Amino acid sequence: MSEKSPAAAWAQHDSGDAASAALAIKPQARKPYDPDVTFEEYHHYAKLTRVEQLTLEPPVLNVRALFGGSKPMAASEDEAASFKLTARDFTRENRAKISDEEWANASRAMRTASSGACFYLITTDVLGPWGSGFAMGTLGWGPGIAFYVSFGLLAGYSGYLIYRMYLGMDSYQFPVKNYGDLGYRTMGPFGRHIANISQALSLIMLVGQITLQFGLNISQVSKFRLCYAVCPVIFACVGFFLTQIRTLKSYGWIANTAVWLNIFILIMTVGVIASSPPNYAISTLGSAGSAVDPSTIKPVDGVYPPIMHYNSAPTGGLVGSINGMMTGVLAYTGAQLFVEFMAEMRRPMDFLKAMWGAQTFICCVYLVYGCIVYKLQGQYAFNPAYQGVSIYAWQTVGNMVTVVSALICAGLYANIGIKVVYNNVFIDLFNAPPIGTKPGKIIYASIVPLWWAIAWVIAAAIPDFFGFVSVMSASVLVNLTYGFPPLFALCFDVQKHAIREGQGEGFNPHTGETIRKDSAWKHWVRGFCSGGTLQVALNVWHALFFLGALVMCGLGMYAAIEGLIEAFKLPHFSSFSCQSPLNLNAEA
Repeated sequence: MSEKSPAAAWAQHDSGDAASAALAIKPQARKPYDPDVTFEEYHHYAKLTRVEQLTLEPPVLNVRALFGGSKPMAASEDEAASFKLTARDFTRENRAKISDEEWANASRAMRTASSGACFYLITTDVLGPWGSGFAMGTLGWGPGIAFYVSFGLLAGYSGYLIYRMYLGMDSYQFPVKNYGDLGYRTMGPFGRHIANISQALSLIMLVGQITLQFGLNISQVSKFRLCYAVCPVIFACVGFFLTQIRTLKSYGWIANTAVWLNIFILIMTVGVIASSPPNYAISTLGSAGSAVDPSTIKPVDGVYPPIMHYNSAPTGGLVGSINGMMTGVLAYTGAQLFVEFMAEMRRPMDFLKAMWGAQTFICCVYLVYGCIVYKLQGQYAFNPAYQGVSIYAWQTVGNMVTVVSALICAGLYANIGIKVVYNNVFIDLFNAPPIGTKPGKIIYASIVPLWWAIAWVIAAAIPDFFGFVSVMSASVLVNLTYGFPPLFALCFDVQKHAIREGQGEGFNPHTGETIRKDSAWKHWVRGFCSGGTLQVALNVWHALFFLGALVMCGLGMYAAIEGLIEAFKLPHFSSFSCQSPLNLNAEA
């Protein structure tokens, strides 16, 4: 079937009695989050959209064009379609005047990314295993390996759940634009708000964490001669300009560069660590030994203890082990961005291969790199690993190259975070136009510096970097990757299997009516128990998966708070001062 021809499903959908069709409220006439739109209506239009997308040719990520080896291929008709609707068309008074074709085309025009671009975006998001050796050191060989493998599989499964829900609820008529939209369409306003608040907090904290961490890089490279308070500001100012890239398709080119830069640092640090001693001097500031047993890194008569390893979890270091595990959770934080990635894909059904490929690659890299660093440095394994290198020249190489890759990663977090705020605050509360219109672009650009400034202030308020990462992981990242996906999937499956099409239930596109023949309570109970034995077992598994994530969240917050209490007992310099936290001679 030609791409230019409408899908047969749309033709069938548009045919019918004109009088009855006129009774239905058009999707474009609905409010952005209209409580009258039911799950059945979302699901109906999603099935039609998937039928059309299956006829589309997948876009290709032309890597040669990135390096100037060839000219970029001409854009397809879909990608070249201009955004013909203006900001005025999207006001509440004029939305109903938009034709069905214009409304669908506006959604199609925003979907241009390929699965290859998504692979690079996912690996850019999480490929920075500089804390994996540290995590292995706090957990020991057995628990550390088991942690990375099991949590990698569970993160991949969560990604699959997000993918399945997205395909079941996204459409050209009602596009799913962010994580909170999954919560809204499965659980209502509560699900939307809890997901949006968690995601916005996590993204701004991740930007702050990266800004703080790589401000330390700049400080260390300058040998502490540059005022430390200026270092994160330099990083943030460069991030202002990078975050002006709005579309993920364009960002995919830059993300490709970040992946190869990180791989270079992986190889470099392993080579240097294998041929030089650990950086003993800074081991008290963020090594595995400092987290689980400070006596293992304390020098006696100027001589540091020999390198040691744990086969199982260190005894007496429960808080440190849990905090190390929270650091490891950073390896699999990409799930919260999967909806945003799929929302800009021309064929979102291709996302699954990109996701599993990226997650497998990430799991292998984190596990192998973590084991090598832990084997070579033992309890002195530092977070981040390239600052645990004792040779200053190679330390500088690691610091500067990772600054570039971190800018790309932080820009990605800021890009998604600003879109979450724009779609859920500016559009919902202030009736702002879509981000693709000229006023939308101006508003987006004006939010960028404010976003980076807030991120830096939040991160700088906690001078203990390790404690900041633990709090961030436990409070929001665990739930976004391991808690919300099974909860939303449970609600999705219950509502999907509660529909009895044989008895006339479901959505009627000609009248706009959703037919349910029982009460809400019975509807949910029947949905939980429907679909066969396997589906009921999956429902129970998703409920247990969600509860397990809550338990982990609670344990993580306990360990993070205990760790911060201990950290604040030690003298620390404020992140707003000129003295660098890495400068051990500053107190003298």
